Amino acid sequence: MRFALLGSGSQGNGLVVEVQATRVLLDCGFSLAETTRRLARVGLAPSDLAAVVITHEHQDHVGGAARFARKHRLPVWLTSGTLRGLEGLFGTDVEVCLVRGYDAFSVGDIRIEPFPVPHDAREPAQYVFGDGASRLGVLTDAGHVTAHMQRCLSACDAVVLECNHDAELLLAGTYPEALKSRISGRLGHLDNAAAGALLAHLDARRLQHVVAAHLSEDNNRPDLARGALADALGCAPHWIEVADQQAGLGWRQLI
Repeated sequence: MRFALLGSGSQGNGLVVEVQATRVLLDCGFSLAETTRRLARVGLAPSDLAAVVITHEHQDHVGGAARFARKHRLPVWLTSGTLRGLEGLFGTDVEVCLVRGYDAFSVGDIRIEPFPVPHDAREPAQYVFGDGASRLGVLTDAGHVTAHMQRCLSACDAVVLECNHDAELLLAGTYPEALKSRISGRLGHLDNAAAGALLAHLDARRLQHVVAAHLSEDNNRPDLARGALADALGCAPHWIEVADQQAGLGWRQLI
């Protein structure tokens, strides 16, 4: 199994997981042309994909999903709450597959385990991807950490963790107070310290890759996110990788 990020942040999100001949796109927050361009950057064409999986209905995660799925005849997996939040965006010409009760499902060779998270969306889900031997846990949008989230993400071989903001930078920044409250609230986004605390509570013995994701361009810095996650693991900061909004992150292999 391997994975790559097409980009991560408030301007758009997308992550590709590959197991043998099956490839799934998690979230599609870029335009049709931009998604295609970013796929080409990691050596893929839209025809290489088997499905699109959606975490929740916010624009930076789903903005290009309907057009992309329609053009390339791809099924879209999402919760019923997320579907309701999109108000018929997909129409009858896109195959919609519902994630029911956060039950696990499979797309080709990839087993996908959804789990609920606290976020200000209708029925948000984050996911663990597996091939029977390795597991990739992804958490991009959550306001706080629950015990269930810890159980789902524990004993993974790789984790992609939201490090949206540094609490002090957000507090001192220029965002309106209402937006600051939303971001830092219990249905908002994880800061570096919360992501580090989550990582510290995971069974990390199998970890091969740790990726800090969804960094705010205004309220965070890569060195701060790296430092928080490195402190949690007791490792050197350079071992922690950061997914960039523009460059994403190239293929990472799980062995």
